[in-house]
Amino acid sequence: MVFLRMPLANEPEPQLRGGGLHMRPPALADYSQWAELRAQSRDFLTPWEPEWAADELTRTAFRRRVRYYQRDLREDGGYAFFLFRDGDGRLLGGLTLGNVRRGVTQAASLGYWVGAPHARQGHMTRAVGLLVPFAFRTLRLHRLEAACLPHNVASIRVLERSGFQREGTARRYLRINGVWQDHDIFARLEDDPVAGGE
Repeated sequence: MVFLRMPLANEPEPQLRGGGLHMRPPALADYSQWAELRAQSRDFLTPWEPEWAADELTRTAFRRRVRYYQRDLREDGGYAFFLFRDGDGRLLGGLTLGNVRRGVTQAASLGYWVGAPHARQGHMTRAVGLLVPFAFRTLRLHRLEAACLPHNVASIRVLERSGFQREGTARRYLRINGVWQDHDIFARLEDDPVAGGE
């Protein structure tokens, strides 16, 4: 029985592609496009995210973020991706498989964001559809979890279309926009059926 996945020393960074989209780990060269999209989307994202730091959009903060993502990737602790549109390479948003737990759990937490100009166009549903097989087949996880504010209808639709099932409510689970808020907990298991298949 295998309970641990150790990345190979020369293993290439994961690249996922399909449905007119591609995903790869964030790189320092992405800073300008990321900062522009996040700044443009600040009002749109604020109700759904932790409070932004004073230096949130600086190059220095982005460099720290990328280093954190790279360390997580090396240590099999998390997998961060930026989501791009094929053709023009436009950054649309980002996804993470964070808090990877091995041993008898074999689980990770899914998080995602999409820039305001690209919302409600199906991009995130397609992106989660690319990430789920990577999580189960490549990373050999058993369970994916996601926490969602109960009034975030768009995010709930993404999860439900991606085969996640609501399991309950976690009281005052995450501090979002400066306030501890209840979250609905969704999960998908590796052998859960999905309408339409994958």
